[in-house]
Amino acid sequence: MSAAIAALTRQEIARRAAQVMWASDKASQALGIEIVSTEPGEAVLAMTISPEMTNGHGTAHGGFIFALADSAFAFACNSYGETTVAAHCSISFIRPGKAGARLIATAREVSRSGRSGIYDVRVTSDGETIAEFRGHSRTVGGSFIATAANAPQSAIRS
Repeated sequence: MSAAIAALTRQEIARRAAQVMWASDKASQALGIEIVSTEPGEAVLAMTISPEMTNGHGTAHGGFIFALADSAFAFACNSYGETTVAAHCSISFIRPGKAGARLIATAREVSRSGRSGIYDVRVTSDGETIAEFRGHSRTVGGSFIATAANAPQSAIRS
């Protein structure tokens, strides 16, 4: 780890990691996902369901709900600035999402030991749970923030 990174607080590392990831996360950007907040081991992301994100029943397509939860998981498990990827993810859909609804995905670390982590993500709409997601992560090595000195600083609202 570089001396500049070592001098950062855990919160500063989490914020920097989100900024660096966001700069290259074209999928989340294309879906209109927003970063609400990040903390070490946590992330809150939001997305509004557009009519193009609905299925044949007129409700939010599960793939879009999964994508939001997966993005929140990614920002949470990468919040330590080490390159971390998904090893396994699963989702349980509780209620349908509706067109126009703003979905909030709140990711939190359950366990992190060695190179492995477990994260839970709750997706809500108007305070009601839409889906529960669990992701297992694997750190694959190396800091991705140490070499990203020019990443935009404006991705996170708070």
